[in-house]
Amino acid sequence: MEWVGQSVQRLDAVGKVTGQTLFPGDINLPNQAYMKILFAQRPHAIIRRIDTSKAEALEGVIAVFTAKDVPNNEYGLIMPDQPVLCGPGSNKPYAERVRFIGDQVALVIAETEEIAAKARDLIEVDYEDLPVVTDMEAAMQEGAPLLHPDRGSNVFCHYRIRKGDVEEAFKRCDVVVEGEYRTPAQEHAYLQPEAGLGYIDEEGRVTIQVAGQWTHEDQEQIAHALNLPLEKVRVIYPAIGGAFGGREDMSIQIVLALAAMRLHERGIDRPVKIIWSREESIIGHHKRHPYLIRAKWGATREGKVIAAEVQVIADGGAYAYTSTKVLGNATLMCTGPYEIENVKVDSYAVYTNNLPNGAFRGFGGPQGAFAAEMQMNRLAEALGMDPVEIRLRNVLREGSLLSVGTPLPKGVSIAQVVEQCARAAGWQQTEDGWKRPPKPANPAPHLLRGLGFACAFKNVGFSFGAPEHSWATVELYGDAEIERAIVHHAGADVGQGAHTVMAQIAAETLGIPIERVRMVVSDTAVTDNSGSASASRMTFMAGNAIKGACEAALEKWRAEERPVIVKYKYRPPATTPFDPETGKCEPNFAYGYVAQAAEVEIDTETGHVRLLRVISADDVGKAVNPLQVQGQIEGAVVQAAGYAILENFIQKDGYVQTQHLSTYLIPSVLDIPDRVDSLILEYPDPIGPYGARGMAEMPFLPLAPAVMAAVRDASGVWFTEFPLIPERVLRGLGKLKPAASA
Repeated sequence: MEWVGQSVQRLDAVGKVTGQTLFPGDINLPNQAYMKILFAQRPHAIIRRIDTSKAEALEGVIAVFTAKDVPNNEYGLIMPDQPVLCGPGSNKPYAERVRFIGDQVALVIAETEEIAAKARDLIEVDYEDLPVVTDMEAAMQEGAPLLHPDRGSNVFCHYRIRKGDVEEAFKRCDVVVEGEYRTPAQEHAYLQPEAGLGYIDEEGRVTIQVAGQWTHEDQEQIAHALNLPLEKVRVIYPAIGGAFGGREDMSIQIVLALAAMRLHERGIDRPVKIIWSREESIIGHHKRHPYLIRAKWGATREGKVIAAEVQVIADGGAYAYTSTKVLGNATLMCTGPYEIENVKVDSYAVYTNNLPNGAFRGFGGPQGAFAAEMQMNRLAEALGMDPVEIRLRNVLREGSLLSVGTPLPKGVSIAQVVEQCARAAGWQQTEDGWKRPPKPANPAPHLLRGLGFACAFKNVGFSFGAPEHSWATVELYGDAEIERAIVHHAGADVGQGAHTVMAQIAAETLGIPIERVRMVVSDTAVTDNSGSASASRMTFMAGNAIKGACEAALEKWRAEERPVIVKYKYRPPATTPFDPETGKCEPNFAYGYVAQAAEVEIDTETGHVRLLRVISADDVGKAVNPLQVQGQIEGAVVQAAGYAILENFIQKDGYVQTQHLSTYLIPSVLDIPDRVDSLILEYPDPIGPYGARGMAEMPFLPLAPAVMAAVRDASGVWFTEFPLIPERVLRGLGKLKPAASA
C-alpha cells in the first residue's frame, strides 16, 4: 500500500481526544516544588536593589534566585542581547536594566504554587525609571533613548536591495501608486500556556520537559546561560498545545533549568514545576512584529510593473529575538511574487520598549505580502485592469529573477496557482484577458458585499545563509522481512501532525505497513539535531532526512545485515545572506505558492466585517496527508482572519492593555468564514521528499490584502491598516469622526 498521499489517522489522535496524552502542564513528578516568576511590570528602568529577605523568610519557600545566580546571564536566538534575569550582580553589562514589562527579575521556588506566588509578591525591588520609547520611527532618531547603550543605536538591522535603476524607471511609468501601510502586533494565543518541569535525571543531566519548537536549540541556549557542556543538558518535548512561532524563543526553559541546577547544588533534588497564567503568557512571550511599510510602485499602461521602491520598518521590541530573519523575509516579500526589473528596498529592525516581537506563522511574509498585494490591487484599479490579469502579467516564472538578482529554484508554480484560484472564484479567461465575476449582490441596503484577490510566496526552510540540516536515525528489525522500524527524529510536532507525516514517509520508503513504524521523537538524549519546527520546513527537511535514512537502511537490509541502524544527515542546497550594498543573494532553496479570493460582507450600521467565503489555492508539491493539509489551510485562514479583522493587540507607553482573552479577542466559531474552499495543488518540488513542499504558513500570507480588496470592492474604501474592528471600519466609511491625534 502507498502511504504518501493517504489521509491516515494521526498517531496522536486517540491520546488527545481521550485525554491520555500529557502536555507539560499535566505532568507531575514525586516531591515536586513549584516556581513563580517576578516580572518587571515596567517598560524601562534600572534595578538599583532587590531585597528577597521577606520572600525567603516565608514558610514553605525553598529558594529565591536573582541575576547573581545566573552563571552566564544572557541568551537570544539570533544574538544574546537579553538577560535571563534582570538585576544587579550579573556577569554581563547592562543586565540590571529591564526593557519591557515581561522581563524576568526573580524566581521563587516553594512547596506550593500559592506560597510561591505570595513570596514573589514580597520581593522588594527599587527601580530607577528610564525614558520609554515605543514608536518605531522615534526610536530610530538620533538622540532617542537607547535601550541597549552598548550598541549606540536602536536600529539593530538594516538591509538594502538595489536592482536596476529605480529613479530612471519611474520616469517611464504610465501610472505610479504610493501607499503607507501599517500591520499590527498579534498574540499567538496557543491553547497551552507556557508550562514545564526542571529536574536532574538519572544520568545527572539538567533536564527540562517543556513545549518548544527546537529541542537542540533550547539545549544550546540553556547550556550557554548555565555554563554547562551540551551533554549535561537534556530537553524533552511532551505533547505541544500549539506554537505558531511563539515557542521559538525562550520563555521558561532556562529558568527551569537554572532552578533545578541551583537546587541540586544545595543538595535539593526535587523537580520544579511552573505553569504560566494566560496573562503571564501574553506579556511573557513575543508577538508578531508590527510593521510600517511605505511603497511606491510604477507600471506601464500594459500593466507591467517596472519599478518598486519600498521602506520597511519593523518594531523589534525590547530584544532582537528572530527579528533579523523575519525582516529578511519581509524585505524579500515586500515586492511580492513578481518579476520587477528595478527595485530599491531599505528595511530596518528597531528596538523599542514594547514587548519583543519574533517568529509568528509567516515570519515576515504576511507583512510584506500585505504591502505588495495592496500595491498590486491599487495599480490594477488605476490602470482599469483586472487584478488577476495584472498579476499574471508580472508573476515570477521559471528563470525569473527575484528582487535580489537571482532566479528562483526550479518548480515555480505561482502562475498556475493564481489561475486555479481565480477560476474557482468565478474569474473567466477571455480573448481580452482575465475577467472577474459580477460583483456579489447586496442582501440589504446596509449590507455591502465584495470580492477580493491576492497571492504570495513563502520560503521553505532557513534562509539567507542560516545553517540548515536535519538528522534522522532508522533501525530495522526482523528476519525474512522488516518486522519493526524505529525512526528517531527530534522534530517537534506542535499540533500540525508532523510525526504522522514522518511515519508515513518511513513506511512508504521502507515498503511496510505504517503500524510497523515506531517514532522516537523530541528528546535530545535519543535524537540528533533536526532544526526547528518553523519556516514551513519540517515535512521537507524531516521527510528528506527520514527518506534518506530509510533508503540507506534498505541497502544494508538487502545485503543481509540484521539488525540495521543508520544515521543520515540531510543537507539542502546552500543559501547566502544579503550583500550589504546590493542585497544580491541566494535567499532560499525552496518555496511554496498561494493565492486566495475572499468574499466579505460589511454591515454599515455596526461596522462589522464578515468573511463569507475564502478560496485558498496552495501548491503543496505533494500532499503527504491530504486531510492534515486541509486542516492546516483552514486553521491558517481562521488565524489570518483574526489578524485581519478581529485581533486588536493594544500597547500604550509600553504596557499591554489587552492582557486577557476577554479583551484580546480571537476568532470563535461565530467569527470564522462561513466557507473555506481548500484547493490542494500538487506541482512537485524537484528536491522535496516525494515532491512535497512545506505549506503550513502559506495560507496565512495573502488573506489580509484579499480582505482589504474585498472591502474596497464592497464599499469603495481602501483600508491601509488593520484589524478591521468596527470602529476603524465606521471611521473609514465616514460614519464616525476621525480619532483624535495622540
